[in-house]
Amino acid sequence: MIKGIRILTLGAVLFQIGCSAPSEKKEAPAENKPVPTPELTLEGANRLSKLPFKCMDTEYPNTMQSVAYTEADIKNPKSAHPTFYGCFDWHSSVHGHWSLVKLLKQFPNLENADKIREKLAINLTRENVMVEVEYLKGKYNKSFERTYGWAWVLKLAEELHTWDDPFAKKLEQNLQPLSTLIVNYFTLYLPDLKRPVRSAVHPNTAFALGFAWDYSIATGNDSLKKLIGQRARDYYLKDSVCKTLEPEGTDIFTPCIEEIDIMRRVLPKDEMRAWVARYIPSLLQKTFSLDPGKVTDRTDGHLGHVDGVNFSRAWCLLGLANEFPEYDHLRQIAFRQIDYSLPSLLSGDGGNYDASGHWLGTFAIYALNAVQKK
Repeated sequence: MIKGIRILTLGAVLFQIGCSAPSEKKEAPAENKPVPTPELTLEGANRLSKLPFKCMDTEYPNTMQSVAYTEADIKNPKSAHPTFYGCFDWHSSVHGHWSLVKLLKQFPNLENADKIREKLAINLTRENVMVEVEYLKGKYNKSFERTYGWAWVLKLAEELHTWDDPFAKKLEQNLQPLSTLIVNYFTLYLPDLKRPVRSAVHPNTAFALGFAWDYSIATGNDSLKKLIGQRARDYYLKDSVCKTLEPEGTDIFTPCIEEIDIMRRVLPKDEMRAWVARYIPSLLQKTFSLDPGKVTDRTDGHLGHVDGVNFSRAWCLLGLANEFPEYDHLRQIAFRQIDYSLPSLLSGDGGNYDASGHWLGTFAIYALNAVQKK
C-alpha cells in the first residue's frame, strides 16, 4: 500500500473514490478486518465545507414547515427566514451554519475562509436574527422545529461561544436573542412533555436533550442543566432492555443508542455503568457487532436518511468509548459506520442536493469530531 494511504483520513477516502466509479455501492468491511481510524483533515474539511457554503444561499427547492392561517402568512423562504432560508429546510440551514463555524474554528486555513466568514456575517446579523425570533414567537409557530431545529440552534450558539475569536463573539451576540428564546422554549416544553419522543427521526427527545445539555455546560446555564438532567432521568432511567438496534428504512437515529448519548452526559460514571449494562448488556461483549445500515437508493431523500443513522450511531458509540475504557471495542463498530457512508457523501459534488447534499455533511463532521475526542 502506498505510504500515507494506510490511515483512513478523508484525503484517503478521496483517493479511494478516485479509483472507482462514484455510483459503486460500498459494502461494509468484513467483521474481522480492522478499519483504520478516520480523521478529519484539512483536505476533507475543504471538501465538506463546500456543501453548506453552497446550500446556504440556495433558496429553492425548499420545504416550508409552517402554518398559514391567512394569505398574509404565506411568504417566500428568505422573507420568512432571512438567516436560515437555504439548504432545503430550516433545520438543515441552521446546522449548515454550524458546520461552517465548526470547520473555520478547527481549520483557520480553510479554503475560501474569507468568503465563508463574509457569508456568515451577512446571514447572522442582528436584524436577520430578530426576524427569525419574531417568526418563532408567532401564535402558531411556538412548536416550529421542535425539538431538532431547536437543538441545532443551541449547538450553533455553543460553537460560537467556545470559539475565542472576535468574529465569533460578534456572531454569538447577534444570535443570542434566538438562542435565548430556544432556551425559554425548552424550559416551558420539557415539564409538559410527560413521555419522551422515541422517534428515529427529527423529534427524538434524547438527541435534543444531549445538545441542550452541551449548551448549558458551555454557557454555565445551571437551571437548564438541572432541568435536562432531571427530565433525562424521568424519561430513561427506568427503561428496561432495549428492544432493537436495527434501523427502519428512513431513520436518522437509533433511539436506544441516542438514549445512551444523553445518559452518559447526565449520570455519574458508576450509575451510568450500571444503567447501560442493564439497558444494552451485549455492548460490553467484545464480540458485539452492529452492521451499518444499508442505503438502497441515495437519490431518495428518505431512503438516504440511513447514511445519517450510521453517522449518528458512530458519534454515540464513540462518546461512550471515549469516557468508559471497557467500551473501547465499540470504536471499530463506529469506524465501520463512518466507513460505509462517508465515501458516497464525498463523491462527485457531495451527493444529490435534494436527498443528502443539504444536510448529511453536518452529520459526518460531527461524527468525525467524536473520533478525535479520545
